[in-house]
Amino acid sequence: MTSDERFGDALRSRREAANLSLGGLAALTHYSKGYLSRVENGHRPAVRELALRCDVALDAEGELIAMVPEPPDVKSALPRPDSQLTHPAHPAHPSAQRQPSLAEAARSPEYGAEFDRLIRSGDARYTAGEMQEAGRWYLAAYRTATGDARAGAFAIVRYARRWSDPGQVDRELLHLLRGCLAALDGDESPAADGLRLQLSAHLAKKLSMAVGEDTAVPWAGPERGAQRAGRTLRELRGLPPGRRLSLSEEARCEVLTECRWGLYDFAPAGDLLTVSEELQDAASRARSAHFHGEALVALAIDQLRVGRVNSAFATVERHRAHAARRRSALTTWQQSTLDTLLDLWRGRFKEAADWIFGESRAIVERLEADLAVPVDTLRQTRLGQAYWLLREQGRMAELFDSGMADGVERHGYFPVWRAGLILALCETARYDRALDHLAAFAQDTRGFTVLPPHGWSVPTTALLAESHAILERTSTYDAQLLRPAAELRERLTAHASELVLAGWPTVLLGPAARASGLLSLAGNDPAQALHHFWHATRLARSSPPQMARLRLDEARAHLRTGTPGARRAAVGLLNTARRSAEDLGMTGVARECGGLLEEEAG
Repeated sequence: MTSDERFGDALRSRREAANLSLGGLAALTHYSKGYLSRVENGHRPAVRELALRCDVALDAEGELIAMVPEPPDVKSALPRPDSQLTHPAHPAHPSAQRQPSLAEAARSPEYGAEFDRLIRSGDARYTAGEMQEAGRWYLAAYRTATGDARAGAFAIVRYARRWSDPGQVDRELLHLLRGCLAALDGDESPAADGLRLQLSAHLAKKLSMAVGEDTAVPWAGPERGAQRAGRTLRELRGLPPGRRLSLSEEARCEVLTECRWGLYDFAPAGDLLTVSEELQDAASRARSAHFHGEALVALAIDQLRVGRVNSAFATVERHRAHAARRRSALTTWQQSTLDTLLDLWRGRFKEAADWIFGESRAIVERLEADLAVPVDTLRQTRLGQAYWLLREQGRMAELFDSGMADGVERHGYFPVWRAGLILALCETARYDRALDHLAAFAQDTRGFTVLPPHGWSVPTTALLAESHAILERTSTYDAQLLRPAAELRERLTAHASELVLAGWPTVLLGPAARASGLLSLAGNDPAQALHHFWHATRLARSSPPQMARLRLDEARAHLRTGTPGARRAAVGLLNTARRSAEDLGMTGVARECGGLLEEEAG
């Protein structure tokens, strides 16, 4: 069977499963019935544009797209702002009406055939992971909607779904979102209600992307974005029954997804878990492949943060099945990122290294060359996982030798990377530089008092706690850092029962209680440190690397207490930690354990 015949069979199976006639598919894709029939019978080759349109129309989740890869030397024929917009070859009659029988069709209002064609072309490219090209189609649809506020808002909602680089604010998009909201002012229709909620939710998330004054817009910052997200979520849940019924499940998914991200840095992890569970239910009702994937990633993230690791494992497996159906590059990336995060947590360092230094590098380079997505998101995720792998294996010096430290410093506008650099300097005995960076960081953040209460500030605080502990042990600790350390300790208190997740997601840094224990130990309170380490152990049992570090931490605390039996307890913990570290290849931890054992033996 030829590739054209295989595609034709798959197309026919998908169409019949959707209970759709050839005429109905022709109306949805703007290809003629006769042309589609010849493709199904293998008498005409399947082209990329046809596969894209059919995949979206039949909700094929990437199956049809994957069967017709785009030739490397062919560029998609995208509309330009000043070009005449034309239909593809063999179009159906322009007056053909769209059939609302598919779940996919139910979410797109009738704004005209040309607008509908552009939106569907954008959806097809988004499904294929071609976000930049999808954005160009959505903007073309927006331009055709001049004078129709609802159509313009619909196009910009789609446009806003694209990924943004972390820590940065898209000022052009903020302008478009605010303009669409203003254009809907005075429209009291149910359709306008839903669009306003979606626009407001996207605006909230995009405002929250800033991570400080340097990256925020002058008139609003992350906290304002979180306030808008909370307000929009309350409006969604407070809709009168009649208006609530008129809101599509897909619109509900959109609002829940964006508001959850808008609240990420300002709401407790447990509250966001409630939102992600609500999103999962709404995505199931909407039968939306896009939001099903969004819901699973959000749910896994929130489960990890609240310490429900086993539940997160199950969610990741469900996402694996979703990724297999979607077959898009970005869904595969998300699945591999989740797998690598869990590999690092479980000490499966070889498997993690295979992805980090192998396939992930190739994916980032290819997407960067194609300009398909804002690759800084992927680049930072890969860098974060590489950083943590080197740290766990005691190879932090390679961060500087390989040049990866340049990437860490280049992203210093993001506070978690500043904290990561400080820890790397500490672990490679560059203590003076670490102290300078730590003092500057404390000064810039007014003693860390301006960090948000949740989200990215938690891994930032945990990394800083580890640095404080190392500096205190090396007798380079400066008394002026005691007050900022107290602020870090107070902030960590609110997260005592959580695991610290860096990125969205990138790596699990361990229990927040461990970071609290390290700060207590740096403050010469070993009894309180042991209390925190005990709580941390309850959350870290499924992570051999974390347990090795915690046993080393507990041993240090026992040795400082000076209580009867403390030395014997410490020696037992050190022996256990060293054996585990050696088995895992954690050379730094094994070396520290061996050094302390030698001191006690002497």
